[in-house]
Amino acid sequence: MLGETAAMVALAGAGPFKAFAATAPGASSLPDTEWRHYAADQASTRYSPLDQINADNFSDLEIAWSFKTDALGARKEYQFEATPLLIKGRLYLAAGSRRDCIALDAASGELLWMHRLDEGQRALNSPRQLSGHGVSYWTDGTKERILYVTTGYRLVSLDAATGIPDPDFGTNGVVDLKLDFDQQLDPDTADVGLHATPLIARDTVVVGAAHAAGDVPAVRRNVKGYVRGFDVRTGKRKWIFHTIPRKGEFGYDSWLNGDADEAGNGGVWAEMSADEELGLVYVPVELPTGDEMGMFRRGNALFGETLVALDIETGKRRWHYQLVHHGLWDRDIPCAPILCDIPVDGKLVKALAQPTKQAFLYVLNRETGKPIWPIVERKVEAGDVPGEWYAPTQPFPTKPPAYDVQGVTIDDLIDFTPALRAKAVELVKNYKIGPLYTPPVVSKPGRWGTIISPGIQGGTNWPGGCYDPETHTVFVYSKNQPGVIGIIPNTNMTVSQFPQVHGISGEEPRPQVAMGSETNGAPPPRRPTPAPAAAAAAGPPPGFLAVDGLPLLKPPYGRITAIDLTKGDLKWQIAHGETPDNVRNHPALKGLKIPRTGRPGNLGPLVTKTLVICGEAGFYTNEYGVRGAMLRAYDKATGEEKGAVYMPAPQSGSPMTYRLRGKQYIVVAIGGGNYSAELVAFRLPGAA
Repeated sequence: MLGETAAMVALAGAGPFKAFAATAPGASSLPDTEWRHYAADQASTRYSPLDQINADNFSDLEIAWSFKTDALGARKEYQFEATPLLIKGRLYLAAGSRRDCIALDAASGELLWMHRLDEGQRALNSPRQLSGHGVSYWTDGTKERILYVTTGYRLVSLDAATGIPDPDFGTNGVVDLKLDFDQQLDPDTADVGLHATPLIARDTVVVGAAHAAGDVPAVRRNVKGYVRGFDVRTGKRKWIFHTIPRKGEFGYDSWLNGDADEAGNGGVWAEMSADEELGLVYVPVELPTGDEMGMFRRGNALFGETLVALDIETGKRRWHYQLVHHGLWDRDIPCAPILCDIPVDGKLVKALAQPTKQAFLYVLNRETGKPIWPIVERKVEAGDVPGEWYAPTQPFPTKPPAYDVQGVTIDDLIDFTPALRAKAVELVKNYKIGPLYTPPVVSKPGRWGTIISPGIQGGTNWPGGCYDPETHTVFVYSKNQPGVIGIIPNTNMTVSQFPQVHGISGEEPRPQVAMGSETNGAPPPRRPTPAPAAAAAAGPPPGFLAVDGLPLLKPPYGRITAIDLTKGDLKWQIAHGETPDNVRNHPALKGLKIPRTGRPGNLGPLVTKTLVICGEAGFYTNEYGVRGAMLRAYDKATGEEKGAVYMPAPQSGSPMTYRLRGKQYIVVAIGGGNYSAELVAFRLPGAA
């Protein structure tokens, strides 16, 4: 590839690949375990039956080793979202600001090899930077391969033993994902990349697509986020699924006026799941352009915000279920569905459970796509944005119930004191509030937008949930963090001109712009706003959803919920995360006894034989004046906290666990604030 170089460093262990054996002095005879997929298995359960670490000893955990990623890239990384794989005593993951693929000794954290693809400007222009979620593993019993997607959107296959690219795969071990994509793209500037891991099932590598994150798309005719399947041995494309249907394809007629022809985005940026026995891969599709405006994708517009089951061999659609019709709230399906076999009416049913940003768990038959419990279409309010199209109904699951706050009412507002409640009531008079799926409004003084809850990021986001097959229980983290959506008219174009607009690009005028914000007591991010300086000075700036620096809504701000799939009920809920410092130390709350509030973030829990394990999402200062976060363990049957250990920074990637040479480890990525990315391994004292 002209102007590019590939770099690979092989360190200890570059010879024949051998498994670690549990033969050290005093080692247990228990066999080593593995963690072969991002979320433990192709079903995305994030479950392990290990119980050496349990309620009695969790708080005794010590750091066995840690691995800083500072040297991997030209700058440090602080958003470290990886979950490593564990195969034959080695951990595999992507790490660092360049997204290097690395192998570590699982007992010591020693770097064994590193692979880096230097992609130059192409990587710098990528919409999806940093290390991403991780890597994938494949073996035919002889060959062993590690596959990952680079920052510049290339699929790489490496020998698991050495980190050397597989010469039989693509071109020197690399497949350029911007080619053979059923559309013409600029290789250096096209708005497409990926954070998620490739999914491998039945010798097929399935790769999604992601685009620039944000509420205000720069262009209308953006890259289309198609999904593709590749041969794991050769890298040859086997199939492509058009997430935005072409004329003549299924779903095209769900778009009005041929809007599908010019739409962009519609990618699968989330993790995926697969059932090899059924031969299906389950792909969660995001919205087409844009997240809060749908005037250029009129109609229900399949496959936006739709879970699609594809044939793993051919890529043909077997079934689909649209979770939101013509979404206007950025409810992209953010994570892999959890595949689970659950008892229904006395029979074991092949099901899946899909966590979502809207805090509904959609439970479907994974063979047919039919709901396990009724999902009913209910009328929802239409908005007043000129040129917008509104779906008259939305699907509402009857079971399980929502697992976090949906919509905003006066009763949801902060109520620590009557004075704070009164200020909150006054603040929301400047916004529209209402139930779930209350539409965005045109932003203007006195009505800056619609307050939505969950906010734009959810609810539940990319880490997803976990599943205990012993009790048929899903455990999912969610956050209660409201957001604002307001549609800002473009003053350079009148509303009367709007219907005649057929395209938007960087050079063309845009009739309106979405303003989205999401805050939890902190200043809002910088976003477009129609408020003149004088108006803003009269009160909190538009989108600033806080009362005297405190979150607008009542806690919990973050929680973990256990959902019983034998009944479709919520088993328990607990506030997860220590009360933030700005709440604990707020002068208006002095003398008040406030239970733990939990805190918002993007977190994935781990479930073991007896425990649900999850780190906190933000820093807090403990009673000794030490700033950090806690890794907490809860009884999986009751939600009672059973232990916690200190971490120097919040959880940033989802935890995993394994047993090696008789010792159980818990490994989690941490980072954030001024603490750069680190992989930390915990084990009990006395380990060799």
